[in-house]
Amino acid sequence: MSALPHKPGAEAIAEKGWLAAHKWLLLRRTSQVGILLLFLVGPWLKLWIVKGNLNYSYTLNFLPLADPYLLLQTLLAGQTPEKLALIGVAIVLLLYLLVGGRTYCSWVCPVNLVTDFANWLRVRLGLKGGAHLSRTTRYWILGMTLIAAALTGTIVWEMVNPVSMLHRGLFFGLGFAWAVILAVFLFDLFVMRHGWCGHFCPVGAFYSLIGKFSLLRVRLPAREACNDCMDCFAVCPEQQVIRPALKAINGTGPVILDANCTNCGRCIDVCSKNVFTLGWRRGADQQIISGVPKSAPK
Repeated sequence: MSALPHKPGAEAIAEKGWLAAHKWLLLRRTSQVGILLLFLVGPWLKLWIVKGNLNYSYTLNFLPLADPYLLLQTLLAGQTPEKLALIGVAIVLLLYLLVGGRTYCSWVCPVNLVTDFANWLRVRLGLKGGAHLSRTTRYWILGMTLIAAALTGTIVWEMVNPVSMLHRGLFFGLGFAWAVILAVFLFDLFVMRHGWCGHFCPVGAFYSLIGKFSLLRVRLPAREACNDCMDCFAVCPEQQVIRPALKAINGTGPVILDANCTNCGRCIDVCSKNVFTLGWRRGADQQIISGVPKSAPK
């Protein structure tokens, strides 16, 4: 009889328990669903905690938040943003410069729920292979959306942005928006693993540029304890970010500095050896948010 395939995270569950081995995943889902509900309780229940959408919102009638990617397109299209929008962009920029731009993708973006479900189902169905495309493609698409805004004088990308369309679909019901979301789901399920978020989405590409020098990072204070189980690679949506820090490629220190790390925390969850943790970019190893730090040098 052949052995059953290894399930990523099984060792972590055995060592730490199910809850500890899913802590960051559960926190992420709570954040994503909670943010969605804050937007939806207004039109659904007339409880207006947050007005607007992820492009521009007004919370409790005093806190503006605005998408800097949308602002850049607006400026290139020759349009003048309002003062509140500029304040909202400044707040968002400061936030993601601190916690990492791609944190938007794993903790805020509702489309991530769709693509993660597609990947989960892909694994359960045993679907292998698929199309191969460079992850830099998303940066070319980002550039084209900005050029399109400048040439047309309109924010062309927002007409097909799956994030915006998902919001519109939830607010106004079935329609073309759901067809776009279904296409993203089917693409990730049958064509390419993490295809949309990992290879095509210009929003993620833009936020990776914002968070390139962010302070919050995945650290590896116990990377010498790695047993090469590969569970972290199996669950990571951006697998290329792990190896340099884990294997000290070219003398890389025990911190994941790649701008495309989403700070999703799944590597922390599934590691039975507590190799990974979430902490600050620089400083002593005791500056850690989660995990078992080394002792700081005296």
